[in-house]
Amino acid sequence: AIYLINLKGEVIIYRSYRDDVSRAAADAFRMQVLAAKEFRSPVQVYEKASFFHIRSSNVYLVAATRENVNAAMVFEFLFQLVGVFKSYFGGTFEEEAVRENFPFIYELLDEVMDFGYPQTCCADLLKTFIMQDGQAMNPAAFKVATSIAPQVTGAVPWRREGIRHPKNEVYLDVIENVNVLVSNKGTVLRSDVTGEIVMKTFLTGMPECKFGLNDKVMMETEGKRQKDSTDGSIEMEDVSFHQCVKLGKFDSDRAVTFIPPDGEFVLMKYRVSDSINLPFHISPVVKELGRTRLEVNVKIRANYKSVEGINVIVRIPLPPNTAKCTTTTVAGKAKYEPETSELVWRIRKFPGEKEFTLSGEVEMAARIEDKKAWSRPPISMEFQVPMLAASGLHVRFLKITEKSNYNTIKWVRYVSRNGQYLHRI
Repeated sequence: AIYLINLKGEVIIYRSYRDDVSRAAADAFRMQVLAAKEFRSPVQVYEKASFFHIRSSNVYLVAATRENVNAAMVFEFLFQLVGVFKSYFGGTFEEEAVRENFPFIYELLDEVMDFGYPQTCCADLLKTFIMQDGQAMNPAAFKVATSIAPQVTGAVPWRREGIRHPKNEVYLDVIENVNVLVSNKGTVLRSDVTGEIVMKTFLTGMPECKFGLNDKVMMETEGKRQKDSTDGSIEMEDVSFHQCVKLGKFDSDRAVTFIPPDGEFVLMKYRVSDSINLPFHISPVVKELGRTRLEVNVKIRANYKSVEGINVIVRIPLPPNTAKCTTTTVAGKAKYEPETSELVWRIRKFPGEKEFTLSGEVEMAARIEDKKAWSRPPISMEFQVPMLAASGLHVRFLKITEKSNYNTIKWVRYVSRNGQYLHRI
């Protein structure tokens, strides 16, 4: 069964796929989990039934079963169900949207699951036959309707046949989040890159795409690895793919082969933890001059060369009893924000291999109750560096084959941005 419960504990939607879990069983879950203030496990067992729950905005999505099911599959289904609801309701999923679309949500719940077995959570496919607004059935729509069953039950449910585009284009975005923690002595304590490859395809027919990366295992398989270690290959970890990727071929020859959905989708996610090219180097010096004065000196150096960073923000924490802050810098603007007790330094454009310095003096109010020493939180950075892959990942080739043998325009873009980019002071 699937329950949608609001923050008050009221069951808004209840859909039972079998008769083994009753609506009354939700009351035990509601009293034990939702009414409890302390943290609870996302999996609970009441009345011999297992309850799995997640929260989206002000709605709890709860799946209940008496069978011994794969918990990871249940949570993946619930998160994908939230994605389906958001795609229909304009990017948000809240209690108000649920109350305004009772019949529509029940219709969706009937399609995404059958007798307790997940069927399809592909929003693009569901939108071909479940529409929010009614429409007259014309001959073209009738052709689409008659081809729905093969799509839902066939080998390629994420792409319907007969798609045509006047211009065949593929956009490939490599988006990487850089996570780093540096000690106050400049030693890198932890660094990794979590990335995803986002594709937007406008291709006619049923094309097959194949693309290769400078993955270490893939290049060794192809025999392109040189004797030295300067071949530019990287070692990817925790790789996950969109359902369209043929995993058998990836396991055998590390080639990413797939028939893409039409439109935008996340093709793969990965993590790289070795040989990270950090975009920025921070050199902070924060001196406490007595109880009421502080001296701040921060240098930021760009480690990249031929590209330019944009919207760079450096957040320098200051003591909560800061009364006045005077700063000087040649680049960007610096401002003290008392709400967060931070000195925020904003630089719109940061050219490669440049170094900028911020210096400032801080005056603090002496208070009797300030007995504890200042904890010195770390400096954090926000940034975007277009056309830079901090992990060293590189798309080596992208091949598209289709029976009509048309020409395709391909665009590849790299973006490195901040994850948790921290430097202790």
